Amino acid sequence: MPLTPPPSLTLDDFDYTLPPELIAQMPLAERSSSRLLVVDGGPLTDAQFTDLPQWLRPGDLLVMNDTRVLHARLYGQKESGGQVEVLVERPAGEREVIAQVRASKSPKPGSRLRLEDALDVTVLGREGEFYRLGFDGDAVELIERHGRLPLPPYIERAADGPDEARYQTVYAREKGSVAAPTAGLHFDAAMLDRLHAMGVDVAYVTLHVGAGTFQPVRVHDLADHRMHMERYFLPAATAEAIAATRARGGRVIGVGTTSLRALESSAREGELKVGAGETALFITPGYEFRVVDLLVTNFHLPKSTLLMLVSAFAGLEEMRAAYRHAIAHQYRFFSYGDAMLLHRKMP
Repeated sequence: MPLTPPPSLTLDDFDYTLPPELIAQMPLAERSSSRLLVVDGGPLTDAQFTDLPQWLRPGDLLVMNDTRVLHARLYGQKESGGQVEVLVERPAGEREVIAQVRASKSPKPGSRLRLEDALDVTVLGREGEFYRLGFDGDAVELIERHGRLPLPPYIERAADGPDEARYQTVYAREKGSVAAPTAGLHFDAAMLDRLHAMGVDVAYVTLHVGAGTFQPVRVHDLADHRMHMERYFLPAATAEAIAATRARGGRVIGVGTTSLRALESSAREGELKVGAGETALFITPGYEFRVVDLLVTNFHLPKSTLLMLVSAFAGLEEMRAAYRHAIAHQYRFFSYGDAMLLHRKMP
């Protein structure tokens, strides 16, 4: 169960200063050529991602998020001719989506938007900070055909050809995200083959990452923050694989914060609950983890909910030390950056 954040913890406890040049703007030539910082409660270990098998054991289980990033960014015009940018948050039925809409003046319900000089969509109404948009056909199919890959806002360039492959994991298959589960970007076929050969199993969950993942925390007191909602699915085969891993004494390694959130959300009532669900789980220090023992993750933005999550998992002071070390040793940060392997801090 998530616990109320300790009163002494505020947004400022999760801040740090990052030199802008450490924000990775391009992927490396090879997926697995990134660096790996290992945080296990002892001295920090600098390694390469290709060294990951050294910290895994036969009988361990990697759980990966198999979501696929949609071409969720579309540009166009309002009926008035004003420019508009649409970022799809999530599909909402066959012909509708929930989306962020940026324009000089908010579009009115009932108005039409012309997107990518190819799509006419209807503004059906507001839903909080988002809009519900209606399409004249299958929304996901039309978005995939006409939209653009939505790179994160801290990557200061437009997506190009190489991003079509490199901003997807090699195992991506379930369309529905507007951001990649970036810890998985380090895994290539050769790494997966090595892990399989040494007796490490792999299972999958699906959590569709929403645009809210980039929304800043705007409250000083963490207890006042409300997470965005994301959809997930836990297959029966994955629940069975986790049970088998526990039975043989193996460990569950979450690949990315999205996999961890899907697993922990599925176990909110104790046992893993198979099937689809929605989660707004906000993990902060004090959270009691039920499923994941180790976590592969990238470096996260200052004051972000993801930095709070990894601090809950591996320890706040441990994360502060790790981030200071990573900055001092010129690690690459964020989506196309380097990786960490975190061991869960036991109470």
